[in-house]
Amino acid sequence: MAITRYPEILFVVLCILLLCYRIWHRRVYNTSLPTNWPLIGMMPGLFLNANRVPNYATEIFQASGCTFLFKGPWFTNMDMLFTCDPANVHYILSKKFSNFGKGPAFNELFDILGDGIFNADQELWEGQRKMAMSLLSDPGFQKFSTATMWNKVEKGLIPVLDHVAGLGTVVDLQGLIERLTFDTTCILVLGNDPGCLAIDLPRVPSEKAFSDIEEAVFFRHMMPQWLWKLQRWLQIGKEKKLVEAVVVVDQFLSHCISSKREELTKSRKSQMFEDQGNHFDLLTAYLKAFEGKSSPSGDHSDKFIRDTILNLVFAGRDTVGAALTWFFWLISTNPLEENKIREEIITNSHSKDGRWSFHDAEELKKLTYLHAALCESLRLYPPVVLQHKAPHEADILPSGHRLSRYAKTIISVYSMGRMETIWGKDCLEFKPERWISQQGGIKHVPSYKFTAFNAGPRSCLGREMSFVEMKIVAATVLYNYNIHVVKGQSVCASDSVICHMKHGLNVRVTRRSV
Repeated sequence: MAITRYPEILFVVLCILLLCYRIWHRRVYNTSLPTNWPLIGMMPGLFLNANRVPNYATEIFQASGCTFLFKGPWFTNMDMLFTCDPANVHYILSKKFSNFGKGPAFNELFDILGDGIFNADQELWEGQRKMAMSLLSDPGFQKFSTATMWNKVEKGLIPVLDHVAGLGTVVDLQGLIERLTFDTTCILVLGNDPGCLAIDLPRVPSEKAFSDIEEAVFFRHMMPQWLWKLQRWLQIGKEKKLVEAVVVVDQFLSHCISSKREELTKSRKSQMFEDQGNHFDLLTAYLKAFEGKSSPSGDHSDKFIRDTILNLVFAGRDTVGAALTWFFWLISTNPLEENKIREEIITNSHSKDGRWSFHDAEELKKLTYLHAALCESLRLYPPVVLQHKAPHEADILPSGHRLSRYAKTIISVYSMGRMETIWGKDCLEFKPERWISQQGGIKHVPSYKFTAFNAGPRSCLGREMSFVEMKIVAATVLYNYNIHVVKGQSVCASDSVICHMKHGLNVRVTRRSV
C-alpha cells in the first residue's frame, strides 16, 4: 500500500520544489512577469493585481516585449495573447481585418449588447456600419448634434458650475461630466432628455444602470466562464447586479421606443413630421427605416432597434465622459499647458456677457493646442482600454506568435500609450507638443499607433463628433472657471471596461474674472 503512494508523494515534492524555484527566481531577477503555476496558470498574479489590471499589463509588456501569452487555469479556456505591438495591431485591425472578428468568447462576455454594431461581425456588421455612417454624416444630424451639445453645456453645465462655485463646495467633476454626456447622448440617439444634469443632481436609475453593467462585464474578464455563468444561474454577486441593471435599461429603452412610435404616428396623421426640423435623433431614423421590415439579423425589428440604440448610447455616454475627466485632471497637474490652452481659447474667443460663446463647429478647428492636448490625454488614458479579437482561421502575427482558430487575442490600447518603443522615453509625460507639426498644425499619427478611436475598417464613426463635444466642454470650462483638484484623493482607473476614475474627481470650482 505504501509503495502505491510513492508517485503521489513524488508529485507533491516536485510541486513544492517548483514553487520554491519560482519564488527564488522572482526574487533574484525581480521580474514583472507573472508566474505560470501548475494547474492554476497565471491567475494568482491577475487576482493580486485585479485593482490595477491596465497598469499590471503594461508592466508585463515592458518586461517581456510588446506581446505576451497569458496562461489561464487548466481546462478553463482562459489562455489569451496580449499585444500592444503596432505591427501586430496594424495586422489585426487593418491588413488581415477579414480574418479577425470579435469571436464567440466576446459575444458571450458582452451578451448585453445583443446584435448591435460592437458585437456584430462580417455581413451583419457591414450593413449596420453603412447605415450608421449614412445617418451620422447627414448634415441635418450634424447640425442637430452640435446644437444639442452646446445647448446642454449652456443650460445645464454652466448653471451647475455657477451654483457649485457660489457655494464653494466640493463636487465630483467626473459625475457632472457623465451626467452631461448621458443627457446629450440620449437626446441624439433616443430623442429623449433624461435631465441628469441639473442643480439638484437628480437620481436617474437608467444612468446608474449603465455604470453597473460596465462593472459587471469587467469582472467577467477576471474569472473563468463557468464561474460567472454559475453566478448568473445562482443570481449572486456581480451577475445579480447585472441582471437588475439590464431590467432598468431595457425598461428605459422600451419606453423611448414606444414613445417615439406614438410620436411618429401622430406626426404622420397631422402631416407635420417632414416639416419639423428638430427630429434628427437616430431612433427616429431607425424606426422609419425598419418600419414593417425584419432586421438585418433576421430578428424582429424591435430587438434589433433595441440592440442598435443600446450600443450607440454606450458609445456616446462613456467614451467622451471618461476622456474629458482624465483631460481635466491632466490639465490641473500641468499648469503651463493649461495656460497655453486658455490663452488660445481667449485669442479665438467670442464672448457674450463675459463668457466664452460658441458659434459653430468651424471655429473649434482654430483651437489647435486644445486639440493636441485632448489627443495627448486620449493617448495616456484611452476610454476603451482593451480590444478583443479572435481569428476565424489560424494565423501568425508579425511578431511570430501563432494563433489557433478563435484564439483570444487582446490589444491593450492603454499600454500602447506607455511604451517607450512607440512614443519615446518621455512616453509617460503629458506633452501636447508631440502632436503639433512644425507648420503649426496637428501631426498625422497612424491609427495603429494611436488606437483611441480604433483603426482600420472599424474606426470610430463618431470621432469628429466626439472632438466637437470635448472642445465645447473644455473651452467653456477653462475660459470661465478655475478647477482646483482636491489634494490627497486617490486617482486611479476604475474596475470597468471603460477607463473611468475609480473614485471620481473631487474638485472645487471658482469663477474666473475675464
